[in-house]
Amino acid sequence: MSPIVSPAELKNIHTENLIILDARAGKDMHQNYLEKHIKGARFIDLDKDLADIGDDAAFGGRHPLPSVEKFAATLADLGIVQDSHIVIYDDKNGANAAARAWWMLRSFGLKNVQVLNGGMQNAEKNGIEFSSGEESFEKADLIESNHWVFPVSDLETVENELKNNTSVVIDVRDAYRYRGESEPIDLVAGHIPGAINIPFSENLDENGNFLKPEILKEKYAAILDEKPGHLIIHCGSGVTACHTILALDYAGLSIPDLYVGSWSEWSRREGKEVAKDI
Repeated sequence: MSPIVSPAELKNIHTENLIILDARAGKDMHQNYLEKHIKGARFIDLDKDLADIGDDAAFGGRHPLPSVEKFAATLADLGIVQDSHIVIYDDKNGANAAARAWWMLRSFGLKNVQVLNGGMQNAEKNGIEFSSGEESFEKADLIESNHWVFPVSDLETVENELKNNTSVVIDVRDAYRYRGESEPIDLVAGHIPGAINIPFSENLDENGNFLKPEILKEKYAAILDEKPGHLIIHCGSGVTACHTILALDYAGLSIPDLYVGSWSEWSRREGKEVAKDI
């Protein structure tokens, strides 16, 4: 199953096991969901459902992963079972939290998981039906899982891989944040020394849809030519990085490591060098 689904394809999914998740994130997003969402969609909260936020972002970053046991309970509350066909959307072309939800669902072991191409805006343009208020649905039994399937890297691994030149570390934040011109979210501007910058926005075309798989494959193959084959992807807090992991999977490439702590952890950890390209 392709990790990306178009609005037209979504219209033609009529199976009873379809579950649509609204993964819009940010201030008042649950209220926005109540006011308007794709009909039947269930709200999934970035801070509460897709992360287990700790007291100190220097250890784990701003959006650490929850335990698989906690996530299993979230899935049960959402009515998700092993054979559910899950389609996720947000309002940032997958970069808000839809790609993070996709990564977690797939890494939990579920197979039939897709992100809606172009998100909520594209759904509206293409006549997807919308609704408001809470949706009623039944909870499901717990799905058992004891580890994340997709690879992850911690801060020490990233540091060692860069030191030994055995991995390519890709920072998917906007270029101005990578260069250290300014930092709108974290405490320090700049980037991890040795990391390269490929903004997640470059995965999208001018209409906000993912580039064709063959274009993505050619693009990343050219950038990574003659570089170490092992990839580690990071962003600010391990959310937007999943957008590039999704794009690589869509292109038919291997799933790289996710550095969950990302810049929010590295920049807060005492003694870690910060690079700037201003």
